[in-house]
Amino acid sequence: MDGKELMKINVSKVIIYVLILLLVGSLFASVISMRNTEIKEVPISEIAQGVESGEIKEVTVRDNTVTATQQDGDQVRATKEPGISLTEYGITPEKARIEVQDTSGSAAWFSILSLVLPILLIGGFIWFMMRSAQGANSKAMGFGKSTARVFMGNTKVTFKDVAGQVEPKQELVEVVEFLKNPKKFHDLGAEIPRGVLLVGPPGTGKTMLAKAVAGEAGVPFFSISASEFVEMFVGVGASRVRDLFLRAKRNAPAIIFIDELDAIGRQRGAGLGGSHDEREQTLNQILVEMDGFDTNDNVIVVAATNRPDVLDPALLRPGRFDRRVVIDLPDRIEREEILKVHTKKKPVETEVSLGRVAAITPGFSGADLRNITNEAAILAARDNRKIITQKDFSEAIEKVMMGPERRSRMLSDQEKRVTAIHEAGHAVVSHILPNSDPVQKISIISRGMALGYTWNMPLEDRRLQSKVRFEDEISSLMGGRVAEEEFFGGDNITTGAQNDLKRATEIARKMVTEFGMSDRLGPQTYGNHEEMPFLGKDYVEHRNYSDKIASLIDEEVAKIINNAKTKAQNVISTHKKTLEKIADALLAQEVLEADEFEQFFTKTSKQGAVAS
Repeated sequence: MDGKELMKINVSKVIIYVLILLLVGSLFASVISMRNTEIKEVPISEIAQGVESGEIKEVTVRDNTVTATQQDGDQVRATKEPGISLTEYGITPEKARIEVQDTSGSAAWFSILSLVLPILLIGGFIWFMMRSAQGANSKAMGFGKSTARVFMGNTKVTFKDVAGQVEPKQELVEVVEFLKNPKKFHDLGAEIPRGVLLVGPPGTGKTMLAKAVAGEAGVPFFSISASEFVEMFVGVGASRVRDLFLRAKRNAPAIIFIDELDAIGRQRGAGLGGSHDEREQTLNQILVEMDGFDTNDNVIVVAATNRPDVLDPALLRPGRFDRRVVIDLPDRIEREEILKVHTKKKPVETEVSLGRVAAITPGFSGADLRNITNEAAILAARDNRKIITQKDFSEAIEKVMMGPERRSRMLSDQEKRVTAIHEAGHAVVSHILPNSDPVQKISIISRGMALGYTWNMPLEDRRLQSKVRFEDEISSLMGGRVAEEEFFGGDNITTGAQNDLKRATEIARKMVTEFGMSDRLGPQTYGNHEEMPFLGKDYVEHRNYSDKIASLIDEEVAKIINNAKTKAQNVISTHKKTLEKIADALLAQEVLEADEFEQFFTKTSKQGAVAS
C-alpha cells in the first residue's frame, strides 16, 4: 500500500469523524432545547406579581423570553410583547435582579447550523456511498493484479542464519552473485539460470533459504505462494502471472520466489474433466513467461516444493528450471549446528550437550529441531525455572515423537503387568539381536495413544538398510507379542501389538516387493504405485504380476514374519528371567533409562544372541 492510498484512507477517516461530531453536536443541542422546554410557562403578569410580592428573586431576559427564578429555586417562563420593556410590567431592578442576555450571535449560529448540518449529513452519506462504489470498481479492475510481496534485502535473514546445507547455499550464493556481478559470468560465456527449484522434505528450510536469498540479494525480491494465483474465475491466475513478471521485468535485475509450486505446477491432463482449467491456464502462462518469445535474462525464478514427482515435465526442463537444489534432512553435524542457532537466545545450562541431542534425533528436520528447543523452553518455564536443562531436551524429544505423558490414564494392575511384559519383550529382543538399534528408554507411562513405549535410537545416521537389519527390526517389533504369549499364554494375548504387527507387515512386504530381498522371487520389484492427483496418494496400483506371483508374495511376507517371530521366541525363552526382572523394575519405577536397563545384562549379552 503506497502513500497516496494511506492519505486517502486518512482523509476519509477525518471526514467520517467530523460528520459523527456534527451529528453528536446536533443531538446535544436538541437535548438542551428539550430540557429548556421543561420549564413551566406562565403569563407575564404572574411574573410581575411575583416580583412585586418578593417571591421572585431573579429575572433573565433572552429576546422576548422572560425566565424568572423563585426564592425556592424553581423557574417559570413567560413571553413578553416585542418592543415592550420590563419596567412597563412593573419589573424594576430595585425589586429583583435583572439579567439581559444577547442572543443575536448564538441565534445566527444556531440558524446556520440547523441549515447546514442536514446538508452536510446528506452530502457526506452520498459521498461515502459513491466512494464505496468506486472502491468496489477499483477492486474489480485490480482483480488480476499480482499480490506478491516485495522485499529489498530487508528480511533480516542471511545465509549465516541458515545452519548446515553447505551445497544448497553455494548454489544460491551463485545466483545472488550473478545478479550483483553478471560480467564475471558473461566473460566466460555463462548464462544466468532462469529458474532454481528447491526440492526437499517439509521442514528442511526451503523457505528459510529463500528468505536468506532475499536478505543477501540486494535486488527486488518478489515473494508469492502458488495458491495465490488461482481464483474461482478462469483467467485470473494467468493475469496475475503476467502482472508479476511484468513488475519483475520493470525492476530487473530481480528474483521471483514461488512457494509450494506444486499447487499450480502439477502435471497437466491429470483430471477427469468436468471442471474449469484455471490451474492449467496459470501453469501455461508461467511456462511462457519463463521461456517464451519474450524472456528476460535478469529475472530469476526461485521455487520451492516437496513434491517434485507431480510437477509437469515442461516445467522442469532446462530453460525453465535449469537448476534443481536438493535440500535433504540434516545429518548429525548439521543438526547440532541447527540446535546452536535455535538456542542462541535461550538460557541453556552449560552442562547441556547439544551433540547428544543431535545424536538421538536422526531423521529430524530443521523445523522439528526448532520445535524441540521451543518445547524444552516451555517445560522449563512450566517448572518456574530460569534455565533449560538436558532433561528438558530429552522430555521435549519424547513429547515431539510420541506425544505428552498421560499420567492421568488409569490402568488396572493386570493391564500394567501386561504392558510391562510387552515393553520388556521389545527391549530384550532389541538388546540381544546384533543388528538392532540400542535401547534408549523404556516406559509404561502412557504417551499419545500408546500405553507404553520402548525407545530405540541408532548410534549413527544411516542412509542404507541391510536385509539382516530389517529382519532384526521385525523380530524386535514381534518381541512384545511373543513376551505376552510366553508369560500369559496364547489365549490371553491382547491388542497391544496392533501397531507393531502393522509396521512389521509393512517392512516385510517392502522387502519382498520393493527391495528384492526374497530368495524365491529374486531381485525384482512387484507392483507399480502411481499417484493420481485427483484420487489421492498411493490410491492406484498397477499390478505387473500374475495371481500366482501375488500368492508367492503373500507366502514370502508370512515367511519373513514367522522367521522373525521364531527368532524373538528363542531370545525371550533364553532370557525369560531377565525379562521378568525388567518388567518388575518397570512396575516399581515406571521408567528405565539406558544405563539402568544395561545393568540387567552382562557385557557379552550381544554375543549370546540365539539364531533362528
